[in-house]
Amino acid sequence: MRVIPDVPAITKRFDYLVPDDVGDQVRVGTMVRIELHGRRVGGWVEAVDPPLDVDVALKPLAKVSGIGPDGGILDLSTWAAWRWAGRPAALLRAASPPRMVRSLPAAPRRPAVGATGDAAAVAAVAGGVRVLRLPPTTSQLPVLLEAARLGDALIVVPSVHTAHRVAGALRRAGVPVSLVPDQWAGAAVGGVVVGARAAAWAPVRDLAAAVVLDEHDEVHQSERTPTWHARDVVVERARRSGVPCALVSATPSLEALALGPLVVLDEEVERDGWATVEVLDRRVDDQPGLFSSELVEHLRSAERSVCVLNRIGRAQLLACGACDELVRCDRCDASVTQPEAGLLRCRRCAAERPAVCARCGAVKLKNLRAGVSRVREELEALLRRPVVEVTGATAGEVLAEAGCYVGTEAVLHQVRRADVVAFLELDQELLAPRYRAAEQALGLLGRAARLVGARTGGGRVVVQTRLPDHEVVRAAALGQPWLVADAEATRRAELGWPPAVAMAVVSGEAAEPFVEKLRGVLGIELLGPKDSRWLVRAADHQVLCDALAAVERPPGRLRVEVDPLRI
Repeated sequence: MRVIPDVPAITKRFDYLVPDDVGDQVRVGTMVRIELHGRRVGGWVEAVDPPLDVDVALKPLAKVSGIGPDGGILDLSTWAAWRWAGRPAALLRAASPPRMVRSLPAAPRRPAVGATGDAAAVAAVAGGVRVLRLPPTTSQLPVLLEAARLGDALIVVPSVHTAHRVAGALRRAGVPVSLVPDQWAGAAVGGVVVGARAAAWAPVRDLAAAVVLDEHDEVHQSERTPTWHARDVVVERARRSGVPCALVSATPSLEALALGPLVVLDEEVERDGWATVEVLDRRVDDQPGLFSSELVEHLRSAERSVCVLNRIGRAQLLACGACDELVRCDRCDASVTQPEAGLLRCRRCAAERPAVCARCGAVKLKNLRAGVSRVREELEALLRRPVVEVTGATAGEVLAEAGCYVGTEAVLHQVRRADVVAFLELDQELLAPRYRAAEQALGLLGRAARLVGARTGGGRVVVQTRLPDHEVVRAAALGQPWLVADAEATRRAELGWPPAVAMAVVSGEAAEPFVEKLRGVLGIELLGPKDSRWLVRAADHQVLCDALAAVERPPGRLRVEVDPLRI
């Protein structure tokens, strides 16, 4: 028996002897315990009775732990380890149950699912990989039901909350559903399997269709290395099984559009599926600060409003109120932030000091770039009602009931409904130093539209900007997301950004010797270093991933991010 050890630093496979009393429990993918270098570690069976290169005395298997991923998922993890320059053990860990499971129950009897009559949903699961561009406020249920009509389906969604909402809607339609990771704990795996990113690896008895909802959402990609993307794993899994795969999004990414044909609704229907967007041009507004008079009126008249500003803390840029000197770190000269009243923190070296001007000693500082903590205080004074601050740090907490919420983009995920969603400074997103800035900004506007509802509902998205003619603003206002896709495709092809090329970022203490070994490899372009990071670029993933796999990794910490989302 050949075993892949669950040890991140080891890529070699090891052979063990299977005792007779557990032989009938062992198959490809079974989770076991083995003796390795004097200690007991976990692992996965890669092959039963493999041919041995030499005649050696095998150690006996220590223990059979439980069932794990099947042979197909095991092969898929090997492909993913190559595709994202990682180790199979890290991916098999994502594909394994959170606690040991001895067996799975028989699948329930599947009820027949009736036809939806939705032409776009039918086309999305007609075969191969297809991209369904669905407006933010349009129901995604028809395409899920069409996938369930084909048999056991896999549905990957952005969050656990969304998974529960989708599962509830399918159950009300009479479709049996298993939630990831619940099905590993004994729930039936027949019917539809629904879950967040890890569901891409979930067991499905007889996969007949796959769907990825909001495929553009960044949460589908793992932040840990290997930086695998659930969308691409599901697409490859569906391809190997020969089943249709639908990628659903209001703002499809260029990576998705390169995978298969696009399915769209009627242009008028798609436009009506977006929210009303009101653009406030700050170039003609001489009022200082973040709050124009029109915005304040919208917030005061709304029963529930949401304000978005992607800056945490009280201040991100300060100046002295007496001498107008920019407040900087007295150790490394970088700009400082104000996470709380009376305290300054350096953005570069994290040094802290009291909120005092180093030049003249004044304690009164001007806030040139306010964070959400300070904005919350100002909003409470303007609206004369409580305002709740929401950031990534409040994820999982029960939000207090309020008429107004303000926060980073996390507020769009934690608040479920609003009459008005206001982007206080959209230019920060449009001009962000990231190659996917426009795509990400349109994704935020699409999520905001989902909170306020369609044009006919009365809700609205309010955008404050000095770039009212930007393609992102026009795309959201007109309900025409292809304006961004067309502009981005041209721009990235000219600049050499994904998906026109394949890319990886290499960092860590062992990055330099690793990159040196890549120099001279045919088809590989190296850029950097910048901030101790190197950019590795190639014409396609075949060339890039073959090169990364061929180079031996030097000792020391090394991080290889294939398909980085934010650079």
